Parts: sequence; structure tokens; C-alpha cells
Amino acid sequence: MSETTPQPGKPAFADETDAALESDFKPLTAEQARQWRESNPSLSLWRIVGWQVVAGALAALLAWGISGRPEVAWSTAYGALAVCLPAALMARGLSRRAGVAGAALAGFFVWELVKIALTVALLLLAPRLVPHLSWLALLVGFVVAMKVYWVAMWLHPARRKSVVKI
Repeated sequence: MSETTPQPGKPAFADETDAALESDFKPLTAEQARQWRESNPSLSLWRIVGWQVVAGALAALLAWGISGRPEVAWSTAYGALAVCLPAALMARGLSRRAGVAGAALAGFFVWELVKIALTVALLLLAPRLVPHLSWLALLVGFVVAMKVYWVAMWLHPARRKSVVKI
């Protein structure tokens, strides 16, 4: 029998190290859990949406300043709106507490689907809603607002240290 062949009487995915890891595992006390939560604050969805709005507004103002054409600014702002509005709706949907982990996961997928559908709908409506639409400016506003997710994850202090000293 090879090393990868399951041994009789053992589960197929049993590891020799599981028992060693479980013996080293110590659950946190209530005080340690509180300290961990204080040192690792959660990243608010609403804060990210707010920064997306700010980034989109700055991109629109910059586009207007560079081009001198208001339709370029409106196109950039609409591109950011196509990200911010669905993200705000998703944040609202996810901010309701779910009691069961499975329901929370299902809710996340449902709200993500709603967010994608609304984003696509807003992009399809852009030629009708924005006079003299500049697709390039719309794309710039869209990308700038989308990149806020990455900047937020990069700058979030909770990702820098997550080990609790016991």
C-alpha cells in the first residue's frame, strides 16, 4: 500500500498531525476574545462605500478639470455610481444579522447576485441616462471606485497583526 492509500479503519483524509494540533489548541477566554476584537477591528462595509463615493467624486472633479467638459465629469461620476449604489444596497442587505451561518452565507451570495445584476443594469442604462456619454470616462470612474476595495484591504490595520499573546 502506498502512503496515499487510506488505512483500514481510518478516514480517508486522516492526518497524523491532527491529534498534535488539537492538543495544542486552547480556546480563548472571554477576556482574550475581547482583547483580540479590540486589536483587530472589523472593516465596516459602510466605510468602504463612503470611500468609494469620495474616490468617485474626486475622479469626476479631476476628469472635469482635465477635460473641461462636463459630460466627461458626468460619465466618470456615473461609472462610480454604478459601483457605489449596488455596493450600498449590498451593505444594507448584509448589515442585517443572520442567526445561522448557512443563512448568512446564502444571504451573502444572494446580495452579491443582486449587486452584480444592478451593476449590469446601471451600465446598460448609461447611454440613456447620461447625455453625450464618454465610455472611457465611465470606465475610469468605475475602475477608480472598484479599486477602493483593494486599497481598504491593504490599509486595514487588522490585517497587520492577528496573533493573540497568551
